[in-house]
Amino acid sequence: MNRLFLALVGSLYFVLALWCTLSPGSTSQSVGFTLQPGSGQSEFLVVYGGLELALGMIFLWPLWQRDVTRYALIVCLIVHGCLVLFRTIGFVMFAGITPMTYSLAVGEWLIFLTSLILFLLEWKSAHSPAQ
Repeated sequence: MNRLFLALVGSLYFVLALWCTLSPGSTSQSVGFTLQPGSGQSEFLVVYGGLELALGMIFLWPLWQRDVTRYALIVCLIVHGCLVLFRTIGFVMFAGITPMTYSLAVGEWLIFLTSLILFLLEWKSAHSPAQ
């Protein structure tokens, strides 16, 4: 179950990395960024293309190396916990949030809550007395 969930999340990050890399103008515009030529474009490519690709690789890693599943799940939980925290702060601090940003927030919350539930179930299973 954990590996399937992580594979789904990893695949999503691969798609996002491709979208950000191949169409940075439309991607950035959909979340309210204005890309400045040169440095702004480069920064967007590195952070949104490169970082999302790296996260996708971490979350897909358990498909070919089963023993890293717990590690990848913990990374998923930490990353999405931080995203949810800062997204919530952003919603409180800023006005004019677009529907795309709300959609991203829903996805982040779903991934966070699912990874939390899977982590807690695994923890409970590992710490239950043998019957």
